[in-house]
Amino acid sequence: MTVADMLRWHARYRPTKDAIVERGGSISYGSLDRIVDGVCHALTARGIGRGDLVGVSLADDARHVVVLLALGRIGAVLLPLDRRWNLGETSAVVERFAANAVLTDQSAAPVDWLRPAEDWFAGSDTPHSDAAVTDDSPMVLSLSSGTTGLPKGPRLTHRQFTNRFMVYWIDIGLGSSDRFVTATPLYFGGGRAFVLAMIFAGGTACLFPPPYEPQELVDFVSQSQGTSMFLVPTLMRRLLQHDFAGLAFPRLRALISSGSALYAAEARAIRERLTPNLFQYYASTEAGGVSLLSPDDYAAHGGSVGRPCFGVNVEVVDDDHRSLPADAIGQLRYRSPASPDHYHMGDGSAAFRDGWFYPGDLASFDSDGYLYLRGRAKDMIIRGGVNIYPADIEQVLLDAPAVAEAAVIGAPSAEFGEQVAAFVVRAGPIGEPELRAICAARLARYKVPEIVVFVDAIPKNSAGKVLKAELARMLPTN
Repeated sequence: MTVADMLRWHARYRPTKDAIVERGGSISYGSLDRIVDGVCHALTARGIGRGDLVGVSLADDARHVVVLLALGRIGAVLLPLDRRWNLGETSAVVERFAANAVLTDQSAAPVDWLRPAEDWFAGSDTPHSDAAVTDDSPMVLSLSSGTTGLPKGPRLTHRQFTNRFMVYWIDIGLGSSDRFVTATPLYFGGGRAFVLAMIFAGGTACLFPPPYEPQELVDFVSQSQGTSMFLVPTLMRRLLQHDFAGLAFPRLRALISSGSALYAAEARAIRERLTPNLFQYYASTEAGGVSLLSPDDYAAHGGSVGRPCFGVNVEVVDDDHRSLPADAIGQLRYRSPASPDHYHMGDGSAAFRDGWFYPGDLASFDSDGYLYLRGRAKDMIIRGGVNIYPADIEQVLLDAPAVAEAAVIGAPSAEFGEQVAAFVVRAGPIGEPELRAICAARLARYKVPEIVVFVDAIPKNSAGKVLKAELARMLPTN
């Protein structure tokens, strides 16, 4: 089935159930199906149809979701566009992928981009149908958020995309009874996938996109009777800066973190102050889920990213692509029915090899089958011929109560080739000597940072990933 096929079934058998809830109201499954058909007719009337690549730069509301479903129903291919990009950034992505059309609600956009009108969403009693649109039809360019240059990504079929839902259902336990809160932009792979998975399953998708204050999110989860929620770590860290009376989300059955790794101290704080039902979902935008750390895993394996997700084959390999034993650090690779085998534009050959996707992470398995991330392959520091993994040092720094955030990179060294540089956001009074002493007590001497830079904030991209190239430009010049 395609992403939009199950909507028709739910509209027939649960027409009055809430499909989408947002601050402005709600839409039932019966109404949603009619509205999606109306947008299908509006798109086809403008010459958009099966196989066309359509950029979407819309606000994170119910209409955005309607457009995603309509594109799936007519067999068009989604090109996600981050609405926070400026016009130049958006135009560059549109031109790079040669989009056939762009849907936008921004007034400054080029005149040939389409602005969905009010009457598009009036609904239609005439169902749109195209038997040539199947689960083998292309559905979306799953763009990575990339820290440099233009985004890139593979083209996923409906089958590959819906196969990602299996992890949500089997490993996390989401289903038709869930009221799922997504509090991230729909441009993000996670934000988009969880919403469409909820509608596919017959649950309720509750939209509460940024910006918002922590208490506003807490109130929305309560008022919408949310049972599960997806957040990126950046948003969770902002919540932890707020003082709540008791647990922030006492009724959540699942709080899903994805987008970047949580450190053990952060996960502990989240479970103590937000909800104990924390799931860490390690995934990539390009190839879907890798592993999941469930609430039951934290006591014994809290520093890991869990075990491989349902149906996902995961390996840690050496530079010759040979599988490594437990505790050995190497390149991570994985494959599953949700994974593609190449980038749409034909680049990135190093990321796809023999059916495996290499996300660029260094990792190791323990003897119990739990996966531990050891850093980024390209971020590895080689000091005097010794490999140093920044994540090891970052964890030690973040365990210090006076440290709010930390990031570690390699800096040029005339003596060693590279040396360790740490960027630290303070949460309390602490200086370089104290930080070095903390590291020296838990790390080998060669891992102790030679350079410590105190900053007001760690630079990150829109997905919350640290921009280590920006940090390199902030290094002292002498």
